[in-house]
Amino acid sequence: MKFLDLAKVYIRSGAGGAGAVSFRREKYIEYGGPDGGDGGRGGNVIAEAVEGLNTLIDFRYQQHFFAKNGVPGMGKQRTGADGGDIVLRVPVGTEILDEDQETVIADLTDIGQRVVLARGGNGGFGNLHFKSSVNQAPRRANPGQEGIERTIWLRLKLIADAGLLGLPNAGKSTFLAATSNARPKIADYPFTTLHPNLGVVGVDNAEFVMADIPGLIEGAHEGRGIGDRFLGHVERCAVLLHLVDATAEDPVADYRTIIHEIGAYAETLADKPRITALNKIDALSEDDRAEVQAALEAAAGGPVHMISAVSHEGLTEVLRALRGQIDDNRLRARKPAGGEADPWQP
Repeated sequence: MKFLDLAKVYIRSGAGGAGAVSFRREKYIEYGGPDGGDGGRGGNVIAEAVEGLNTLIDFRYQQHFFAKNGVPGMGKQRTGADGGDIVLRVPVGTEILDEDQETVIADLTDIGQRVVLARGGNGGFGNLHFKSSVNQAPRRANPGQEGIERTIWLRLKLIADAGLLGLPNAGKSTFLAATSNARPKIADYPFTTLHPNLGVVGVDNAEFVMADIPGLIEGAHEGRGIGDRFLGHVERCAVLLHLVDATAEDPVADYRTIIHEIGAYAETLADKPRITALNKIDALSEDDRAEVQAALEAAAGGPVHMISAVSHEGLTEVLRALRGQIDDNRLRARKPAGGEADPWQP
């Protein structure tokens, strides 16, 4: 299944049914009076966050969603049926934006959360509604209200507890594969990752979700490369893990490039708790490790973890550091080795 995190959708709620102009006609009843019923309400367009979806690919093949119109009223005081609602089933973490792609209409972050995007028109009154002591045979009825037509954008921001940042080929996919059940594509060329990947990481009897996004390059906040398209997926993370390639020509410059890009993208992203790790240390000698670590700690203004996703060196320590930054209510109890959860107890 392809990954799609942005979709343009056209919606229209149902129009209300028209009221009826009708008079009672029965044998031996000379003045039956008006009996036109009201029209039915038009259907609403509703968005609902559901479980089991992690992409907006369904909206690539269908972009138009129209709710049903209300049924017009009828004689014998019969009210028309309401039009059926239409529900857009979206993944948890979907933002719904107005046509300008800036105004947020709703942010669906919980399973079962619903929002009405376009309310259906009310049905028109039949002539029975206008009967009075001075107008006992009205010959007027209201038309139903028109439905609301609008264009919206759906933007998916994956719900993850920790996010990976780094330049292309910093080893993010290798790290995710080494620490979780995810199996992202891994290769020795830039931009191997073309869409975000999620993996469940377990450490110290707790599990959390980690997101890997395509690598950033200099100028990403201005549209260069592809990573800036996916930075929204780490906006919801509790902590960021910044991986720096220890074998690069200038790891400090690489570190500063990423810090500048996320700061230019969003101030809230730059203010998130961040852990820095120097990856691929298995390719360095002890002296080189110490030199690069000292230079990076001076630039970062804090400790730098030394890890190797290939040899698994230092992975447990950095995972524990990530776990410490994640709120307890976002952690999940890890299942035992048998795969079954602990038996229920009152």
